[in-house]
Amino acid sequence: MKAKTAVKKPNIFVRMGRKFKEVFSELKKVTWPSFGKVIKSTGAVLAVVIVFLIVFTAVNYGLSELLQLITQIGA
Repeated sequence: MKAKTAVKKPNIFVRMGRKFKEVFSELKKVTWPSFGKVIKSTGAVLAVVIVFLIVFTAVNYGLSELLQLITQIGA
């Protein structure tokens, strides 16, 4: 029979410290966008959101008017 040697895990604080070191070392490798690129991307996202807001509001208004028309015909 083989004798089992217990492998002892480090405590939670040691493991969390290692994980934070790994995260920060990976964040140093990231190429961050320039401020101008961030502003352009944010503007594009806001424009798309506003367009979809207008489209969905128009569809909602149209369907509510259609529902009112249908319910008035039935009454």
